[in-house]
Amino acid sequence: MEQAGLYQEIIILLKAGGFVMPPLIIVTAILWYALGKRMVSLFRGSPKNLQALIKDNEHHEGVITNAIKRIRSIIHLNESVIEEYILLEKNKLKHLSTIVSTIVGVAPLLGLLGTVSGMIETFDTLANMKVNSSSSGISGGISEALVSTQMGLIVALPGLIVGKLLDRKESNLKNELDQLKEMAINRKDLFYEV
Repeated sequence: MEQAGLYQEIIILLKAGGFVMPPLIIVTAILWYALGKRMVSLFRGSPKNLQALIKDNEHHEGVITNAIKRIRSIIHLNESVIEEYILLEKNKLKHLSTIVSTIVGVAPLLGLLGTVSGMIETFDTLANMKVNSSSSGISGGISEALVSTQMGLIVALPGLIVGKLLDRKESNLKNELDQLKEMAINRKDLFYEV
């Protein structure tokens, strides 16, 4: 019984926000999917420091731990191969960041489009209104404007915050990959002690 009530409330909300609500719902789903995938792809692998990870025999799956395994397998090759590998890994860290930042920028604009649409509806109702007619047309347009604006902000703000946290994590991982590259080039003996 509660599910039916929740379903009805969602339908009412979708209708109240006007034509921008379905795209906002789709954009929200894409945003949270991208943030989740990005979070998984930025998993470091272990909280240990780099030297401890290099000496560790049991590596878990993660960006840094996988890089250490790969460097061990190519350590006998020249510096340019190691540098190329680290560059490829750093580029992988950017995965889905463009989609996240685009959606965070587009969601408030979709909400603004709904605001404009709602205000146009309100002014059309005012223009066609007789002195004694009801104000339900006016309140409907204002409601559409406010609901769509609110939805655009509800999508964008958490996406912006989580996106920035993941960008910071990406930056930290890139710095660690640079440190790992320097260790692989200058301290190859660390990779053979295992």
